Amino acid sequence: GRAPPPRRPDGRQRRMSAKGSSAVRSILATATRIVVKVGSSLVTDEGRGLDHAAVARWAAEIAELTRRGKEIVLVSSGAIAEGMRRLGWAVRPKAIHELQAAAAVGQMGLVQAYEAAFGTFGLKTAQVLLTHEDLADRRRYLNARSTLRTLLALSVIPIINENDTVTTDEIRVGDNDTLGALVTNLIEADVLVLLTDQQGLYTADPRRDPAATIVRHARAGDPSLEAMAGGAGSTIGRGGMLTKVLAAKRAARSGAATVIASGREPDVLTRLAGGEAIGTELVAETQTLAARKQWLADHVQLAGRLTLDAGAVRALAREGKSLLPIGVVAVEGAFQRGEVVGCYDPDGREVARGLVNYDAAETARIMRRPSSEIEAVLGYVDEPALIHRDNLVLL
Repeated sequence: GRAPPPRRPDGRQRRMSAKGSSAVRSILATATRIVVKVGSSLVTDEGRGLDHAAVARWAAEIAELTRRGKEIVLVSSGAIAEGMRRLGWAVRPKAIHELQAAAAVGQMGLVQAYEAAFGTFGLKTAQVLLTHEDLADRRRYLNARSTLRTLLALSVIPIINENDTVTTDEIRVGDNDTLGALVTNLIEADVLVLLTDQQGLYTADPRRDPAATIVRHARAGDPSLEAMAGGAGSTIGRGGMLTKVLAAKRAARSGAATVIASGREPDVLTRLAGGEAIGTELVAETQTLAARKQWLADHVQLAGRLTLDAGAVRALAREGKSLLPIGVVAVEGAFQRGEVVGCYDPDGREVARGLVNYDAAETARIMRRPSSEIEAVLGYVDEPALIHRDNLVLL
């Protein structure tokens, strides 16, 4: 028989590398900690109201996975869609206060349904509502991670959703595919499972191109995957196949693989956990980021933007150096010292992000100048680097 994968000192299995993964045997078979995201169309029966039978099926499958010793976190869409049904709204509103109201109304039904369904299997649940602000602030990020880890240690199933009742465009994560990836990185999960109403990722939109074929196995972050993914296909949720491909790319930063599969496939989770290959598997081939740099990489919204010259890009990407003011050619945003900013190459591609040592006005004054002139320009010098390499992550 095949030898079991090596285990960490804490007893958890090590994540499978790209070389050790297989398109034939699902990576869930060896995963210990799994984040499962269920889309709105699956939870709410395409917006016609909360599908209690579907919720019961998810609870049954997750209960079986926990019986097999796996830790599961559930990211569930559906609050706004359920709120729309309860309020009698046929079209998703655009006004933020109406979306917040729908979320507040719908969250009640969503959580009640999950609590009742998991309760039949003797499992306790916990509601966790997050915003980007919770994950952008280092202290709140660590608090959220500790809470989720404690819940898992207590054999409680965390049910996570974006806190749409209070969120605004400025603090919105954006969609629950992205939220699932952020949670995957937050708790260092082994696999992110994105359940949708499609069989997986296709080479083209199968609804328009009959020659499209499903992608069974690929590397997360491969640029060709984004070209294959179309726009949002549902009028109920915010996500589409593109958000799933981008979520897989984000989850890969912490070494997690992603599976995109149909939530309408019978027993999809238990079959995946049993080793059956279903849907699309996107594996991580990048080196796992340290926790602090992972936090930097996971910022969905940035405080500002720095455009670098080719020399600065080379110094960061190839030589592992800090970002110096002389390499910056343009400054955008009204960021403050200590905020996270993005660093872009001359073609507009984001190459890195990090904690900036000077505010936007100061950065604009010292850009294109050597570090030796900072004091002469500003009257003081805090750091010779605009972003120190210890506070910078490459993308």
